[in-house]
Amino acid sequence: MKKVDIVFRTVGERTSKIALELAIKNIQPNQVHIIENIKPFSKAVQEMLRIEYDCDFVVFMDADCLIMEDMVPFLQSNTQPYIDCYVLDKFRGKIHCGVHITRLDVVQAMQRIEAPKDERKHILRPESRVRNLALKQLNLGINFAQFHIYHDFFQFYRDIFCKYALRELRSRNSYRQAKFNINIEDWDMEAEDEDFYVAKAAVLHARKSIKENASSQEVANYIEALPNIAIAELSQMNVTEKAAFPCQELDALEAERQVKKTPKSKKMKVFGIGLSRTGTKSLTVALNMLGIHVIHYPNDETTLKELRAGNYDLSILNDWEGIADITVAPFYAQLDKMFPDSKFILTVRDKESWLRSIKRKWDKKPVFEEDTDKDPQMQIRRFLRSAVYGTYTYNEERLSYVYDLHYKNVMEYFKDRPESLLVINICAGENWEKLCPFFNLPLRDEQFPVMNRKSVLSKIQL
Repeated sequence: MKKVDIVFRTVGERTSKIALELAIKNIQPNQVHIIENIKPFSKAVQEMLRIEYDCDFVVFMDADCLIMEDMVPFLQSNTQPYIDCYVLDKFRGKIHCGVHITRLDVVQAMQRIEAPKDERKHILRPESRVRNLALKQLNLGINFAQFHIYHDFFQFYRDIFCKYALRELRSRNSYRQAKFNINIEDWDMEAEDEDFYVAKAAVLHARKSIKENASSQEVANYIEALPNIAIAELSQMNVTEKAAFPCQELDALEAERQVKKTPKSKKMKVFGIGLSRTGTKSLTVALNMLGIHVIHYPNDETTLKELRAGNYDLSILNDWEGIADITVAPFYAQLDKMFPDSKFILTVRDKESWLRSIKRKWDKKPVFEEDTDKDPQMQIRRFLRSAVYGTYTYNEERLSYVYDLHYKNVMEYFKDRPESLLVINICAGENWEKLCPFFNLPLRDEQFPVMNRKSVLSKIQL
C-alpha cells in the first residue's frame, strides 16, 4: 500500500474548508500538511520544501481545487514520477493546474535545488520552476492525467483579482498571450457574474502597471503587493466581497455539468500535420478560437513512449480534440486509420523561407548537449527529428528533400478525399477564409492569429 501525503496550500480561499474535506475523502492521505496564509507563493514553496516527508508520493494542491472523484485507485497504481492533473477551470476551460502528484525522489530533488535568484521564470512560477529543475536533474519527464476537479470556481473576488493580474504577467509571449486572449473572449460578460469583471479589471491593471520591459524586481514587488492592490481596486470598483461558501453552490454546479455533459466521438479528431515553422502555432491558436481544443507539439514522456512503441491511440487525445506540429506530422496515415472521419490540416510556406527559419530554430536548440542524453524533452526532440527529417542537425539538401517529399506524400494520400485535408499557407496570409469553411463554420471577424518572433502581442480591449 503506497503512502500518500497531501500538502494543502491555502491563503484563506472561499473554498478552503470544502476543498480540504474533499481532498481527504478522495485521496485518503497518510498525512496532511497545511501551508496556511504564507505570501507570496514563493515563500509557501520554500515552506513546503522544508517538510520531512515519510511517504511514497506527495499530492501538492491548492485550496481553489475541488476534487470530485476518488483518486485512490490511480494513486495506488501510479508509478510515474510526476503527474500534472487536468482540471476544469472556470476562466480557462480544461487546463493542467492546481493538483500535482509528485514521487518522493522528485520532492527530495526539489528540496536540494537552490532557487534561482532574480530569475523571471522563478518569480512568476516558483513551484513549477524548482520542480522542472529537479526533473531535469533526475532525467525525468512530465506526464498528465485528467480527473474530475473544479478549479477557481466560487472564489473570493480578492483572490480572483490577484490570480488574473498574475496570469497576465505569466502570459507574456505571443503564443501564451493569444491563448489567454481567447479565454478572455469566452468570458460571459452578459451573465450576472462579477467574477469575470473582476478578472478583466485585474488583467487591465497588470498591463497598465507592469510594462513589457519591467525588471524582474519590479515584477516581484508587484506580485508581493497584489493582495493589498486587490483590496484597494475592488473598493474603487464598489465590489462587495462574497459571503462564506455554501455547499449548495457546488451541488448546483455538479447538476449543471451533468446536464451539459455530452459524449464526444473518439473517431473525430483534428491533426495539424505541417512541418515545424510552417505556421503550426498560429493554426493551433486559430483552432482554439474556433472552439476546437488542439494542443501544439506535446512532448511529454507518455506521448514519447507511445510513439516509440507504435501506439497511435495517444493518451493525450483523451483530453484534447487534436494535435498540431511534428508530434503527429509523420503519422497521418496511422492516425487516419485510428481516428476515421478526422480532419487533417497541412500548413505550408515558401520553402526557402522555411529553410532559413528551421536553421535559426535548430541553431538555438541542438539535440546534442552535455548531460542531456536522458532528458525526456531531448529524447523526443531527437526522436521526432529522426522520424520526420532523417537528420539531427541542419542539412539544407536533406531538409529541402524532406519538405518536398512530405508535401507530395500527404497530397497523394488524400487525393481522393479532399473533404479530409486542408492545405493552408498562413505565412502567405491565408486565414479564416480557408479555415472556417473546412469546418462548415461562419467566417470570423477578428484578426487571424499570426505567431512569430516579430509579431506584436494582440491586446483585448477591456
